Amino acid sequence: MKVLKFGGTSVGSAENIAKVKSIVEATQGPVVVVVSAIGGITDRLIRAARMAGDGNSGYASEIDYIISIHQQIIQSLFPDPSSNAIQMELLPMFDELKSIIKGVFLTRELTDKSLAGISGFGERLSSKIIAEFLGAQWFDSRLYIKSYVEYGRPRADLHTTYKLLAELKNRLGNLSLFPGFICSNAQNENSTLGRGGSDYTASILASAFEAQMLEIWTDVDGFMTADPKIISRAYCIKHLSYAEAMELSHFGAKVIYPPTILPVYQKNIPITIKNTFNPNAPGTLIDGVKEIPEERQIKGISSIKNVALLTVQGIGMVGVSGIAMRLFASLAEKEVNVILISQASSENSISIVIDSRQTDIARHAIEKEFKRELDERQISNINIDDEMAVVAIVGENMKHTTGMAGLLFNSVGKNGVNVYAIAQGASELNISFVIKEKDIKKALNVIHEAFFLSDYSRLNLFIVGKGTVGSKLIHKIATQREKLIKNNSLKIRVVGLAGRNTMVFDKDGLNPENVIEQLNREGIPGNVSSFRDRIIEMNLANSVFVDCSASEDVAALYQSLLEANVSVVTANKIASSSSFATYRKLKETARKKGVKFFYETNVGAGLPIIAPINDLVRSGEKILRLEAVLSGTLNYIVNTLSEDQPLSQVIIDAKEKGFSEPDPRIDLSGTDVVRKALILAREAGYPLEQSDVEVEPFVPQSYLELPSLELFMEKIKEMDALFEDRRKKAVANNKKLRYAAQMTADGKAKVGLIEVDRMHPFFDLEGSNNIVLIWSEHYFEHPMQIKGYGAGADVTAAGVLADIIKVANV
Repeated sequence: MKVLKFGGTSVGSAENIAKVKSIVEATQGPVVVVVSAIGGITDRLIRAARMAGDGNSGYASEIDYIISIHQQIIQSLFPDPSSNAIQMELLPMFDELKSIIKGVFLTRELTDKSLAGISGFGERLSSKIIAEFLGAQWFDSRLYIKSYVEYGRPRADLHTTYKLLAELKNRLGNLSLFPGFICSNAQNENSTLGRGGSDYTASILASAFEAQMLEIWTDVDGFMTADPKIISRAYCIKHLSYAEAMELSHFGAKVIYPPTILPVYQKNIPITIKNTFNPNAPGTLIDGVKEIPEERQIKGISSIKNVALLTVQGIGMVGVSGIAMRLFASLAEKEVNVILISQASSENSISIVIDSRQTDIARHAIEKEFKRELDERQISNINIDDEMAVVAIVGENMKHTTGMAGLLFNSVGKNGVNVYAIAQGASELNISFVIKEKDIKKALNVIHEAFFLSDYSRLNLFIVGKGTVGSKLIHKIATQREKLIKNNSLKIRVVGLAGRNTMVFDKDGLNPENVIEQLNREGIPGNVSSFRDRIIEMNLANSVFVDCSASEDVAALYQSLLEANVSVVTANKIASSSSFATYRKLKETARKKGVKFFYETNVGAGLPIIAPINDLVRSGEKILRLEAVLSGTLNYIVNTLSEDQPLSQVIIDAKEKGFSEPDPRIDLSGTDVVRKALILAREAGYPLEQSDVEVEPFVPQSYLELPSLELFMEKIKEMDALFEDRRKKAVANNKKLRYAAQMTADGKAKVGLIEVDRMHPFFDLEGSNNIVLIWSEHYFEHPMQIKGYGAGADVTAAGVLADIIKVANV
């Protein structure tokens, strides 16, 4: 069995009711339908009742309008003579409504009993019409759902209700229909379940009948991450736990009435929020599943406007038992609903959020209750801040996740939004705070971007590698640190440095001018794993792990570091060019943890290549094709080859000048270019693996596999004539040799030696420069070109430093 509830908009016209019929007919198994009044009818009934109570004869026009709306819907749904028969069936209800409201008008008295009876007519009328249209068995909810009044509010008497519904259960057919909202008290007098009562009716029925699912059909696709009227980028939440849905509903999400959740929660019956006007949308599923690792920490943001912050403050409250009890009892007596509570740990103040319309009532109730304490100045002040709003972020995955509150309040604080009060329970499900209502749009946008995103910032660096790149980076930090503080408000501290088997730490900062000498002199034994463990143990704010090595062991640490909320900046391309699953997991972990994973220097050293591709993709551009010369070493070799400088000699020159690796075979294999091409392809949105790249080494594989570098350098002379012959043929055809990477829109990639003519941008590429050509939807006829010096320790170190600075700025 399923219980389907349709809201006022869903039944607001004959056309919409026809949609309801399609949904019901498509539902398999026994179905119980609950319907609200036609949209806007309940408000009109209440307005007419109050007009009558005030002696305003205009109530009659409201009643005539309400009756005419129902008659029009009947005429649209049913052909004659059926429509006449149904109207005749409803005629006694119309007469009853007129009679009750006329009595109110004559006596000038609108009692709670009369108001409950009048306001429930909308559901009685709509349910009769829809039951007839669907061919459903109609049941009067007032006979089965019982209520009582507590603190001036109607409450469902679930014990009696469940007993009555249990007796009814066996009488239900395949299709039953109940009006929502309405009920009766112990004296069988008309009553209602209050605002959102039709949702509550449906939940009670689902629980009593042990339904397999409760479906709430409304006019939105489900719970949204935020109010789409404020945040255009808000999207539908696929899944919520019962607790998450309750919190979002309590703090302003109007998709579902908060009490609705309890009855189905107690029976572990899932709820689905669906859109009557977009029935194929998946909607939002609400069930008992709490933490789902792959889901975001924050599920949604809710807000409540038109509230006031009331603060009771006084030194005389400290250590005095019963203050809070008396405060809340005095408010409950006056039916003042408390939305949020925030209490100072010193107990010298209690702040509460209430409806703005109840501030005077609340103040007078508190002044009466605490008259003696106010007279004796034990309570010094009752302060009320009007025009306030409550914002709440909700998510089961916030539990035990460090940094959530910090990110929240940092994001709103940086944008000038002042927080007046904060509330967070030990369950870590919800963080709520109070701001000025005028700031609500700004705050919601900032938070939505931050999550679903002193005089200077400080970064604590842990550097691995003291070789060419590492030493150059440390030198740049030493020479640039004062300038960074002055111009960028950024203080960079090296607090850890590791070599192959030693490491050194100082939480207050190592001196970059002599830290390498200090490592050599005072370094303690330890491998990279122990270096990682010490970083996590130190638990410093704004920690950044900087990899200046080319080690697989170091790259393997990134995942655990990111999970420990440590940002990673790396010149080591092994991780980003390993399996696509590893690459994606690293990026997703960084995103989920709110830390940074930057590797701009993996491709072009100091040449910015990855960032422009990221910008294109983020702007919605599709990268259609890539061509690139990505090895400064190999470009130097092809540019230097001549009759006087054969291949073997140019390889030696490249090695001696530091353009190549100490073992040039690493460059000549093309592996480095493959890794760079793979990273670019992935950044462009293509999930390639190394095995997907077709590779032609610069020289035959047999030379690369020789057992020693010395033997390789001797044997490679055999290739001199072949390369010179190829060079001459290219020159004769006005072409040049280039070792290039190519990727096309079908995801195919290859790396190898090509010839280019004078019209090609690669033709004039000099020395050890790199170049990347990017074709996209907008850069189609004329590709974007990124060209410059792409090799060397100095430019690589500069690129790493730029990434470090980005950690603080992004």
